[in-house]
Amino acid sequence: MENAPHSIPRRSMLFVPGLRPDRARKALASGADVVCIDLEDAVAVSHKDDARNLTLPLFAEPNPSGCERVLRINSLDTTHGLRDVEAIASLADVPEAVMMTKVRSAAEVKLLDELLQGRAASIKFYVTLETNQGLEDVFDIAGASPRMACLLFGEVDLSADLRCKRTSQALLYARSRMAHAAAAFELDAMDVPHINLEDMDGLRVAAEHAAELGFTGKACIHPTQVSVVHEYFTPSAEEVALAEQAVAAFKESGSSGLAVLNGLMLQKPVLRSSQRILALARQGGLLLEDEVRA
Repeated sequence: MENAPHSIPRRSMLFVPGLRPDRARKALASGADVVCIDLEDAVAVSHKDDARNLTLPLFAEPNPSGCERVLRINSLDTTHGLRDVEAIASLADVPEAVMMTKVRSAAEVKLLDELLQGRAASIKFYVTLETNQGLEDVFDIAGASPRMACLLFGEVDLSADLRCKRTSQALLYARSRMAHAAAAFELDAMDVPHINLEDMDGLRVAAEHAAELGFTGKACIHPTQVSVVHEYFTPSAEEVALAEQAVAAFKESGSSGLAVLNGLMLQKPVLRSSQRILALARQGGLLLEDEVRA
């Protein structure tokens, strides 16, 4: 199954706690591609209902930034997770996407698909990969619904489940497997936030590593991290120029699904990759909206 290319690049995702709607409003102006309001890890059990009541009205407010707004809900095997879903289903103005947590199987994604219908049928799905079983079944999870949009690497919980250290080497297989599954189903792949706000060099190393593995972006916990992350997930001028040439070549070739550029035969995966590069370039201000399109 392949999902259609989307027009919103997901290079950065800024997390904000559900108890702070003021921070959510500020986050929308941070320049992040995605803002995720967290009802799960960032909220103590005793305040779950308060966070939900404070957060849900935000989706009825204007969103002039155009960034994607995601609601991170509690696990579906908890009472608060079911309350989150029930509340979302009753909204007149729903979030663009919902992030699922502690997912272990494709059945959970399919269940959420069934529960969020009507006005909520437009909601896309993000899934946090943070369990051993989820890692084992990540390909089934990635293909569980046409509403799947993004996988997020949950380093802390996953490393505990795998009984390994939280190092790039120890988690190389897990990261690569998730990136492979995301690519197989044309999903975005978001890396875990770098939690040391003083360590910008460490953030750069982590972002570069994720980009090399095929991740499309990295989550953030502070607005100062957004511009650094964008450096590693925004294409270079040379990549943009080559993508423009590839898209133009496919235009000229008609509907054959093949094109020739500089003597090389190009197939449709190259077109999809080029379209994504140009979308990222437009998002980063490297390309105007009315420039080369497929």
